[in-house]
Amino acid sequence: MTASTLTRGRVIRNLRWWVGGLLFASTVINYIDRQTLSVLAPRLKTEFSWSNSDWALIVISFRVAYTLMQTVAGRMLDWLGTRRGLLLTVSWYSVAAAATSLAVGLKSFMCFRFLLGSGEAANWPGATKTVAEWFPKAERGWAVALFDSGSAVGSAVAGFLVYGIYRTFGSWRPAFFFTALLGLAWVLVWRAFYHPPETHPNLGEAERRMILEAREEERRSESHVLGEAGTAPASWSRLLGLRETWGIILGKTLTDPVWFFIADWFAIYLVSRGFSLESTLLGFWVPFLAADLGNFFGGGLSSYLIQRGWPVLKARKLVILICGFGMTLLIPTIVAKSFAVIVALFAVSTFAYAAWSTMGLALPSDLYPSESVATVSGLSGSGAGAGTIVSTFLIGWVSDRYSFAPILVGASLVPLAATAVVFLLIRERGGQARC
Repeated sequence: MTASTLTRGRVIRNLRWWVGGLLFASTVINYIDRQTLSVLAPRLKTEFSWSNSDWALIVISFRVAYTLMQTVAGRMLDWLGTRRGLLLTVSWYSVAAAATSLAVGLKSFMCFRFLLGSGEAANWPGATKTVAEWFPKAERGWAVALFDSGSAVGSAVAGFLVYGIYRTFGSWRPAFFFTALLGLAWVLVWRAFYHPPETHPNLGEAERRMILEAREEERRSESHVLGEAGTAPASWSRLLGLRETWGIILGKTLTDPVWFFIADWFAIYLVSRGFSLESTLLGFWVPFLAADLGNFFGGGLSSYLIQRGWPVLKARKLVILICGFGMTLLIPTIVAKSFAVIVALFAVSTFAYAAWSTMGLALPSDLYPSESVATVSGLSGSGAGAGTIVSTFLIGWVSDRYSFAPILVGASLVPLAATAVVFLLIRERGGQARC
């Protein structure tokens, strides 16, 4: 069906931002389901007598599925499209999250977390592809910031929501069931509301024309790293033969472990420093709120610079450079004694990580045609998952035998290597950079 033959509905102004809002909601729910286990970790470790190494195995079970399925999900989304792809995967992980309430021990938790990770892997490739289809480049920084900020909001909300459910029912099992219902509700809304811009019945003609003309102008005037790509997704071998693909993959591989260290281990780290679970909830949300602000700082600053005439890659890389150094502030937490100071230093680091990550998520849509965006995003997600699996093993092993101090040093310095890799491998090509 073409735009001219659509059955018209009520026109919704700035519909692309409503689509962005749905992607934000999906990411919030994704992280609530993911963080439910992390919030309950201190209680579950006591109930099941798990060591940090046992806990690491549960985290890794999620990461293995997430890593393997990122690449598969990215390719699937490029073939199926975001409407059908996200309907399928969000339904899958919502059922897996609810089923976790039936877990009875280490192995069953590992199984359910594997199933959860296999579904949640599609969120970022799907959101990145949707942004590439709905937003011109000058707005993509803001759009990526919007959906990616859902990870911080979801993590912050999870602390209060999950602990509230736990206190209300006196058991951890209902927390998994009730949070999973949010994803099933989202699926109903997505199915009723979402269509691509070419066929959306609620999209005004002026906005539709702006989106499609910007997409066509981008194809005509800019040299994607693939050159003439055609209408089908590029092969994995072709994508992996490009230095830009490896810059994106390695950048995510080296920075995402910082975020997942904080997301998966922050409550455990605070308890290890002598703070009670109840007191950690007072500060648990602060680094995630800071990450939310970091998303919009990165997206907003790069979009502002692009609108003022900066080349796209130059604007993205300035944010990456600033924030690569911002993540080094995890090191001072080793000697900090004050709960407030520790939380503040983590908050600065997550702010910097989130701004860096927003740029990393925008790069596939900056450099590749929309038919291959989800595939590249999925490849980078698989790299990030592999890096996080290795780091999770190391975190569990080092923290059981030594302390969290070496982990904090590594989490501060590795992002500098990621920043260097991006500058080395992702460089401007003729006609590519300006918007």
